[in-house]
Amino acid sequence: MTPPQARPTSARPAGESLRTGAEYLRSLKDGRHVMLDGERVADVTEHPAFREAARQVARLYDIAAAPENRERMTFTSPKTGAPVLRAYQIPATHADLTARRLFHETWAEATFGLMGRTPDHVAGFFCGYAATPDVFAAGGKHFADNVVRFYERMRDEHLYVSYAIVPPQIDRSKPAHKQSDPALYAGVVKERDDGIVIRGAQQLATGGALSDWLQLACIHPLQPGDENYANGLVVPIDAPGLKLYSRRPFATMAKNSFDHPLSSRFDESDAYVVFDDVFVPWEQVFIYRNPEISRDQWWKTPAHLLGNHQAQCRYVTKLRFMLGLAQRMNEMTGNIAAPPVQVAMGELASLASIFEGMLLAHEAIAPIDNGVLWPHRTTLYSAMAMQSEFNGRMLEMIRELAGGAFITLPSSLADLESPQTAPDMERYMRSASTDARGRVALMRLLWDFIGSEFGSRHQQYEKFYGGASFLVKTNVFRHYDWKRATALVDRALALPPVEG
Repeated sequence: MTPPQARPTSARPAGESLRTGAEYLRSLKDGRHVMLDGERVADVTEHPAFREAARQVARLYDIAAAPENRERMTFTSPKTGAPVLRAYQIPATHADLTARRLFHETWAEATFGLMGRTPDHVAGFFCGYAATPDVFAAGGKHFADNVVRFYERMRDEHLYVSYAIVPPQIDRSKPAHKQSDPALYAGVVKERDDGIVIRGAQQLATGGALSDWLQLACIHPLQPGDENYANGLVVPIDAPGLKLYSRRPFATMAKNSFDHPLSSRFDESDAYVVFDDVFVPWEQVFIYRNPEISRDQWWKTPAHLLGNHQAQCRYVTKLRFMLGLAQRMNEMTGNIAAPPVQVAMGELASLASIFEGMLLAHEAIAPIDNGVLWPHRTTLYSAMAMQSEFNGRMLEMIRELAGGAFITLPSSLADLESPQTAPDMERYMRSASTDARGRVALMRLLWDFIGSEFGSRHQQYEKFYGGASFLVKTNVFRHYDWKRATALVDRALALPPVEG
């Protein structure tokens, strides 16, 4: 591991120019403990499992830093006066939330909506925390000061923070403190004058191997006795004792970017996080052994709403990409004029438009509370609740439109290039509108999106993006205007008799 004194800083000092992609990539060479295939990864910027995804994140920083994008992508830091990423802007007006959406969309379009935990996601959570520090002050004013201070550091140093907020699936029939080993779930095992020590595991740190810091919190309900697990804190990814176990990567299975155009570039990675007696200084702790605040951080601040506003911007962009793929496929095969195809595409467009309309709605009717704009809960959570159901339906419709096209593709790019096979490929694999290479390229793109292991992960990812759908629907139930709805029923029941 690189000696501590030689580790690069995660970002340039506050007050200087915007972080560039090159600076971001250099910051990842910090000796972080990422495990894959039983071995420690020496450098995530060079390992084929993480290299291309890291470059995609670097590209996002470069897009944001480009002078021509300054107005769309940045705002002025109230602390330093320097331009900082608009993802860290706490919205006070509807125009502010619109500006955040345009930022999120710009980054989402750069990855076709395929990277869900880019740096602007957790940025939204910390905007929500810093906007309502009194929630954290219920545990002590110093905790509120800590969370505001770290938010300002994230903002002014352009930090990429990932999070692990779900306990491991070991024995869900028992609360955390009744597991066979009390240190299975990530929790406090020691309190010191200068901080606390965390031991145990937490999931699911999407993008963790590529980020600067990790937030540890818990979004699951905690029971009396679970106080040791009711914490909110951050640690740098290279913190001693912090280990990230990556799931099987898709990028390493990609022979080339022609046959695997998406999985070779946009596999942001998911990681199981192990805290092996990780020391956390008090200034990095926002919640300490407090189940009530552990719960309230999600629902009594706009954090969950702002983080998922970014998520819906990303998802709407991904749906546009999905529909574009289907439309190009139909144009290529000559089916676009067929009435049944137009009906199916009309249904797909209807579903995508519902999500886009909901995105605009939870922005347009967002309420303002104490000078902070909160995305509208009912419309946001309604979209999230139906995302898990409609996404699979839309993918299934595209499979029907494709028919047998996916399973008749050539084995690889080599079939298009080998003198033995190229003549047959060019004669029989072409379409009415493009040559064989163009047709296969489009169908490979669509297959990587819908049917490869990368595509299957995305289907599972969208199904549980907001957690189990019944939990999200419960959020909608809590916030729907039942009083107005039932008042209509009462008025109908109170109508006077109709005179004969």
